[in-house]
Amino acid sequence: MNVIATNRVKLAPGFWASMRQIGLAPQDIVHKCGLPLSIINESVVTTVQYYAIWQAYAELVGDIADGIVRLATGFETAQYPPAALSTFHARNYRDALTRMTRYKQMCPPEHLSMRETDDYGIIELEWAHAMQPGPSILVGTTLAYLLELGRRGTNLPLTALSVSFVGEMGDTEALEAFFGCQVRVGADVNRLMLRRSDLDLPFISYNEELLDILTPALDRSLTELQSNQKVSDKVKWILARCLSQGRIDILNVAQTLGLSDRTLQRRLTEEGASFKQLLTESRHEHALAFLADPSLEIKEVAFLVGFEDPNSFHRAFRAWEGTTPANWRAAQEL
Repeated sequence: MNVIATNRVKLAPGFWASMRQIGLAPQDIVHKCGLPLSIINESVVTTVQYYAIWQAYAELVGDIADGIVRLATGFETAQYPPAALSTFHARNYRDALTRMTRYKQMCPPEHLSMRETDDYGIIELEWAHAMQPGPSILVGTTLAYLLELGRRGTNLPLTALSVSFVGEMGDTEALEAFFGCQVRVGADVNRLMLRRSDLDLPFISYNEELLDILTPALDRSLTELQSNQKVSDKVKWILARCLSQGRIDILNVAQTLGLSDRTLQRRLTEEGASFKQLLTESRHEHALAFLADPSLEIKEVAFLVGFEDPNSFHRAFRAWEGTTPANWRAAQEL
């Protein structure tokens, strides 16, 4: 099982330029989310910082749907990083989407999966850190970009068959005008459904020579990233996805990784870690992230990080932070 788990997110080279192009100053976005101005010059940020930037963009742009359409259609092809450039110059729409789902692994936190039926092409978006789902505007922009990619590559006004989002998306009529289909919110999954026949459409931007250069380099980078990742990072990625399931057994995590529990324990020891330590770290990190969301009650946070008894959560949190969850939350609001 190849699992790429990281708390580091690489910003696209043209990210801030795209913000400027649609009329938003990067310093205003950074100021809005309370981050230092120096982050504008950083190519890599943490997951929390990445989400904060997107949330600030949503608040500044006003309506989520408007922000999605403006950014998805305003991105310049010349600003594409190599992985995205390989999708724009793919052989056809299917090839482009396949490349996108493959190389997106190198740039979490979004995780894309694709499958086909007799009539449909279905792309779903999940999160590398399932306990930390991203802002709605990031979800919408990601799926809107996938359709925009097909439009640019084929030079045809392609439309989707259906689009569903887990969160609220603002002016859904504006999104329906963009996607050309009904948009559903409050769904169980973020999903874009396309006509399978559209996937066969050739890209007028197809560049075989460029792909011959880009593809081997991107595949090497992906392989190196997968092979160099620590087992402890992979364990924390799995833990993040199942904390709310209550008691978590090392045996189940080992099976997910295709290892025996003894082999997993040995590899963790070689890295100077233990399963118990990683579980504690995951609960601590996610507790802080959830407590930062004022819409969640403390008892809900306790459940989400794997504590059936709120009192046990309070004792653990005091050991981590030296204060109660309620006092910690209040201090963040000052």
